[in-house]
Order: sequence, then structure tokens, then C-alpha cells
Amino acid sequence: MAQLKPGVVTGDDYKTLVSTAKAGGYALPAVNVTGTNTLNAVLEAAAQAKSDVIIQLSNGGAQFYAGQGMADGFKAKVLGAVSAAQHAHLLAEQYGICVVLHTDHANKKLIPWVEAMLTEGEMYYEKHGKPLFSSHMLDLSEETIEFNLNECARILERMSKMGMSLEIELGVTGGEEDGVGSDLDESADNSKLYTQPEDVLQAYDKLTPIGHFSVAASFGNVHGVYKPGNVKLRPEILKKSQDMVQKTHNTEKNPLNLVFHGGSGSDKGQITEAVSYGVFKMNIDTDTQFAFSQPIGKFVGEHPKAFEYQIDPEDGTPYKKLYDPRKYLRAAEVGIVTRLQEAFDDLGSKGKSVAG
Repeated sequence: MAQLKPGVVTGDDYKTLVSTAKAGGYALPAVNVTGTNTLNAVLEAAAQAKSDVIIQLSNGGAQFYAGQGMADGFKAKVLGAVSAAQHAHLLAEQYGICVVLHTDHANKKLIPWVEAMLTEGEMYYEKHGKPLFSSHMLDLSEETIEFNLNECARILERMSKMGMSLEIELGVTGGEEDGVGSDLDESADNSKLYTQPEDVLQAYDKLTPIGHFSVAASFGNVHGVYKPGNVKLRPEILKKSQDMVQKTHNTEKNPLNLVFHGGSGSDKGQITEAVSYGVFKMNIDTDTQFAFSQPIGKFVGEHPKAFEYQIDPEDGTPYKKLYDPRKYLRAAEVGIVTRLQEAFDDLGSKGKSVAG
């Protein structure tokens, strides 16, 4: 098995990580973070599981990382992402695992966000000889296939000069995440939730000569956790895309690097099936948000007076040790660490870190 230096992986090391996961029949969780608490919890969870991991930020998560009080919202989305990346570069090696740094859904209106992060990345590359991020995502699935692929090609040309990878989306993942997408109408015709293999082949033909990329191919997956409805996961769609590219170009099995969006709440059997078709990355956000928040609610419920008074008005008991943010925020971090152990098990990555 390949061995890489612990820390943030980019360029050829990122490609090695992806190919090793696919060859080993496992995938990595991609966890959205919003601050140092959530980011550190993901690092801790991966180290505990001896698994590599993908850390990513949505545009809103990046803005929150910079601080909601920052007057320039666009600049906050850029600098928040940069700050999180620098934090990960500083600490990831110390946790002894390999980390992929990624940004999540960027639709047409967020193309300037991606380009601004690339400008920051180019400055970082000039100074350090490696990119700031491993990859970015461009989600133009709501646009025409022509616009989608032309813009992806344009952005990938810029990224490939730094050895970065681009994640694209074909077909529409249901649900809404940080203003990208829309709430799922479970009674509607959701045929667009299923990617067409012909579109995937077109993307492969256009982007392969330019650089490294992955495809978030939709097979009925949705953001969030929805009650059972008319939307059904159909992982076999992924296999059809892989088979078409393999047959057309006479490649080895599973030539595409596939991504599973909307992983929270998914059936474990279908997760395993999707991974067998070349999925190396599964996004998980809704479940980790709940795992972070639930312990805080429990802690407050167990110590209600500590969140109303500094000192008990009846017996004078000081509550500083309870309302110290480190108490409940640490409980929240442990919640994420615990939930991610389940994700590492589901994806088969536990104990398989390539860090050496």
C-alpha cells in the first residue's frame, strides 16, 4: 500500500490517495466544517480511526469561519476558507493522518468565490510550492451541460497548473445546502436527480486531457435527511457511467473518480454498493451538525442554572466551571468524533490511512 507523509495532501499525493481508496474498495468521509471546533474534531476522529479524511467548507461555512461580524461578506467567504486551510496545514500533520482540503458546492453565482480562492492559492503555491487546497467544487448542474463543462474546463486549466483537482456535478442533488439548490419536493417528478451516463462520458472526454477531476453523479441522493418518498437511491446508475467510459475508451475498471453527495441518513447497504462502483468520497454534513449540537443541548438541560446565573441565587454556588465554553464545546467535539467512527466503518476506511 502507498505511504504518504501525514498532513494535507495535494497534487500527485492527492491522486495517489484517491486511487488507493478506489483500489482498496473504500471511501473517505468529506465533512463540512464551520470553525476550529468542528475542524479539530474531524482531525481527532480520523486519527482515532486511523483513517484519512476530507475536510471541506461551503461558502457559508467559510464565511462563518471568518466571523459573521466581518463587514465584507464576499471577502469573509474567501478569507474564511483560506484561514481554515492554513489551520489544517498547520495541524494536520500532528494528527498523523492524510487530509484532503476541499470546498463544497459553488454554483454559477459563486464562480467568483472559486476564482478568488484560486488567486489566494496561486500566491500560496508561489511561496510554498504546493496549492493551499487539494481541490474545489464547481456545481453548475442547474445550467446547460454545455455551459457546465465549458466553465469546468476553464477553471480546471487554471487549477491543473498547481496540481489541483476539480469536482464537478452532473445531475442535480436534491435538497438545499447553504443557499445552493432548493428544498426537495418529494411529490414532484425528480428525474433530474439521476445523472445520464452520456453526460458523464462527455465530461470525461472534455476534462481528462486538461487535468484531474471527480464527478458528483446524482443517483437519487439528497442533501439533508428526508422521510421516505418517491426519490429512491439507484447506485446502479454509477455503474452504468463507469461501464460506458470503460467500454468507450478501453480503460481499466471504474475509470471515473465518483463522489456521493447527501450521504447523511443513507442506507448502509447502498453506501457499500456505491463505493464498489468507484465512489471514493461521501459527503456528510447534516448528521455531524446534529452530532455536534445534541451534546450541547443535553449539557444545558442537565445544568440549566449555569446558563441563567453566574452564581446560584439560592445557595451561592458558583457555576463558572459549567458555563466555561470549553465544557460544552468539548462535548460537542466528542459528538462529532463518535459519529464519524460510524462513517469510517460504513465507508470501510477505518485502519487504512496511507500516512506513514
